[in-house]
Formats: sequence, C-alpha cells, structure tokens
Amino acid sequence: MSFTLRVDSAQWRRGLQTTIEDEPRTVPVIKGNGYGFGVHRLAVEAADLPVDTIAVGTNAEARVVQEAFDREVLVLTPWHPAYAAGDHASVPGTIRTLSHAEAVLELATRDEGTPVIIEVLTSMRRHGIDAGELALLLRPLESLDVRGYALHLPIDRGAGYDAAAEVDRWAGALADAALSPKTLWVSHLSSTEMARVRAFLPGADVRPRIGTALWLGDRSAFTVQATVLDVHRVARGDRVGYRQRKAQREGHVVVVSGGTANGVGLEAPAAAKGVSGRGKAVARGGLEALGRAHSPFRLAGKRLWFAEPPHMQVSMLWLPGDTVPPAIGSDLTCQVRMTTATFDHVEGI
Repeated sequence: MSFTLRVDSAQWRRGLQTTIEDEPRTVPVIKGNGYGFGVHRLAVEAADLPVDTIAVGTNAEARVVQEAFDREVLVLTPWHPAYAAGDHASVPGTIRTLSHAEAVLELATRDEGTPVIIEVLTSMRRHGIDAGELALLLRPLESLDVRGYALHLPIDRGAGYDAAAEVDRWAGALADAALSPKTLWVSHLSSTEMARVRAFLPGADVRPRIGTALWLGDRSAFTVQATVLDVHRVARGDRVGYRQRKAQREGHVVVVSGGTANGVGLEAPAAAKGVSGRGKAVARGGLEALGRAHSPFRLAGKRLWFAEPPHMQVSMLWLPGDTVPPAIGSDLTCQVRMTTATFDHVEGI
C-alpha cells in the first residue's frame, strides 16, 4: 500500500538549474509541506544550487533547513513582540521579517544589529508597514542590519493593476522617507514584470522569492501514483461505503491508497470568476449535493468519480460496468494539489 511521488531527478534538477540561470538572484522558498517534496529534502537540493539565501515560513522550518543548508535563511512570517515567547528568539543565521512599526521600534531597542527585512503594505494587504509610517522608522532602523525591503504582490492581475508600477511606487516612497530601496525582495512577478522593474530601478538589487514556479515548474518531471488495494463488483442498488449510498447502476468499486491524510480531496477555496466560472461552481455544487464528485485519480487518462468522500488513507472510486477494472497491486495516477500533499514515499531524489 503506497501513495507515492515519483520524480525524474535529472529532468527535475535541469528545471531547477534553468530557473536559477534565468534569474540568478532567485531566493528559493521552502515552506509548509515543502511543495510535496518535504522541507528538508528541498533544503538539500537548494544546497546544490548557486544561491546565497533561501526563505522559509517559520522559525521551526528554519531549524530544519539549516541541517542541510549552511547559508542564510530568511524567515517570512513577521516578528512581533506580542507573539508567543517562543517566536521571540532569533534562530542564528536567519534574517527576520518586520512588518509593523512597533516591531521595528521594539527590536531596535531589544536586539541591536539583528539582520532584518522590512515588509511594506502592498495592495496584497496581508502584512506590511504603511507608507505613512516609513519616515518614523529612519532612526530606529539605524540600529538594525537592514537587508532590504520586501513586497508581496497579488497573483491575480485585475483590470488596471500594474505590479511593476506598484514596485516602482514603493521604491519612490522609500526614497522619499530617506530609506534606501537598494535591495528589494519581491514575490509573484513574471519575468516580463521583473525586467520592467529593473528598467525602472537600474541601481536596485531586485531579488525574486520563488517557490511554486521553481519546485513545481516542470510538472512533467514527476508523477503521483496510488496503489489499487481492492476491486469489488457491485450490482445496481447495492449499498457502498461508510454512508451506504446505493449504486445507481452496475459497475465496480475500486479502493486505492491515498486519502485525506495524503491531501486527497483537499483544496483551497477559490473565487469563481465570470459567468462561466460561477456556472461551473454551481454545477459542481449540484453534483456534490447528489453525492457525485470527481476524484483526482485517473485510469488510462480518464478521471474517475469518487464512490464517496475519501477516507483517511484510502479512497473508494466508482468504475462503470463497461470499463475493465484495474488489477489489485497496479497503479493509478493522481493529480493531487502538491502544496497540500503528503506522500508515503518519494522516489527518485
């Protein structure tokens, strides 16, 4: 029984090298579940890349990656004096992120010389210091080792929004506050937008923080496979699963490895866009209300239906009666969301 990520290591690593060659100032992001590969495993890979810094989400992740990566580590979650005491302690070799004026004032007094990055409040509006507060920080920042300023930008580009122009505006605001925008750490800029930013700011060191596009950029380099554990023929009207739903017609129930503990069936909420998007969302909701939902598992390239919602470590799938069922012990491919996936085995790297 295995829910396995299989990686073509040579192809995958070529993709990593190409990304770094195209953008030498890349800061690889390694956080959460390590994009399906695992945080420690990606730190090992990053150690073989020509990069001087990686970024993680938390102090706990920083300690894990430092077992394999001996260069600097940026912690993306902002530090604040009101957070739990365990988050106050600096992890040696890390750069802290500060995104509140009061955090800057506190740390400048408490821990002079600490390496920090100052995050500003972009249109993303998740973390960041407002432009109106920048001038108040000039003197306190003199007591810290400021490594630059961070801009976390939205992914969706709505009508009239220009990400490169927003970076340029913030560089201007920093300069107006007598804070040097010499080094800018940016997220979610395309290569075209990066080129425009560098044209706007020819003297700046612009450092893109890249996670998904680096580690998951070449999805043909890896596959997810589940093991077929059981196959049961069912007649129309037979009851199936925990919820004892009736089979609507003759077919097979195929039980495969991979359930909620592996991230199967889990997804982030998404806003439906446009009339078509809302129509599809309504259609999916109607099918789910009737007990029907597509699974991420595929047989011969065809997506299969869940027989019922996935269990913790297995999923029950419905196969029509006119389809030859797979043999026990064979594999099905699965297109799982990598940022929520946990695998029993990772093969190839």
